[in-house]
Amino acid sequence: MNVAVIILNWNGKKLLEQFLPSVLSFSDGASIYVADNASTDDSISFLTKNYPTVQIIQNKQNGGYAKGYNDALKHVDADLFVLLNSDVEVTQFWLNPVVEQFSKEPNLVAAQPKILDYKRKSHFEYAGAAGGFIDSMGYPYCRGRIFDTLEEDKGQYNDIATIFWATGACLFVTKEAFMQARGFDEDFFAHQEEIDLCWRLQVNGGIIKYIGHSTVYHLGGATLETVNPKKTFYNFRNSLLILLKNIEGTKVYWIIYKRMILDGIAALKFLLQGKFNHFLAILKAHFSFYRMFPKFLKKRRKVASDFKYFKIKSIVWKYFIAKKRNFNNL
Repeated sequence: MNVAVIILNWNGKKLLEQFLPSVLSFSDGASIYVADNASTDDSISFLTKNYPTVQIIQNKQNGGYAKGYNDALKHVDADLFVLLNSDVEVTQFWLNPVVEQFSKEPNLVAAQPKILDYKRKSHFEYAGAAGGFIDSMGYPYCRGRIFDTLEEDKGQYNDIATIFWATGACLFVTKEAFMQARGFDEDFFAHQEEIDLCWRLQVNGGIIKYIGHSTVYHLGGATLETVNPKKTFYNFRNSLLILLKNIEGTKVYWIIYKRMILDGIAALKFLLQGKFNHFLAILKAHFSFYRMFPKFLKKRRKVASDFKYFKIKSIVWKYFIAKKRNFNNL
């Protein structure tokens, strides 16, 4: 199986300096690419001078994560793509367990390794942890991470498990499945586009897994920090778009109605905490959702299905009311 590791870069010379060496040291047998999203810093000259073996793909514009990878992967010939954030430190033999699992399971189309926090390596990292799920109203959570609660890694997820979504921070996906699904939806721009992709991959008959015998460390927040209102905007808007696009039947409108109420409560909480920018971000997310509603209605007619996408009805209830802060206690 031919493997290509593709790192998306935008003005990230410092991150490439810090994290690219581990990728080159521990990715034997894989081709390494940097897909540059029209950077204005000296990333390209830095790569050309210091890492001549790295293949460079220069995108014509900064289309965010979704378009950036869609454009770049047209130029990559490999059986298995590994979409790797530029702020990820990989470990020795990180590829082997995942690639072996793809060789064993013909229906495996996407996967992720264990994602630990680069700044606190004993704990799971926010973006992906030990594999992702969403509840019936589209709120994402992970094994090892529910909302802002991050579990310590004590080996509790040193396993192989079927998951609903694999993180875009380190996403293994077969070229065949990615192209069949027509790649990422570029209207998301950034954040949660991998959840939409994984939904479609499974509707097409694929399986997605977490491989806990492979470990990487994610710095996180290199593009947008968790506290950045823009991240709040994209997360709230895109989760609504995912629901509208992918859920079949009129029940989706009832789900979105309930989401509006819960999002309103979250906005009020931000306001009471004095986080006015996050309060505004949720409002802007909803207005953006309304503007994109007609466009996503058309997409919905093409892809919506009755695929069972959730295991837990309300992670909000489990976490905030029932006080279940650990995935294994849900």
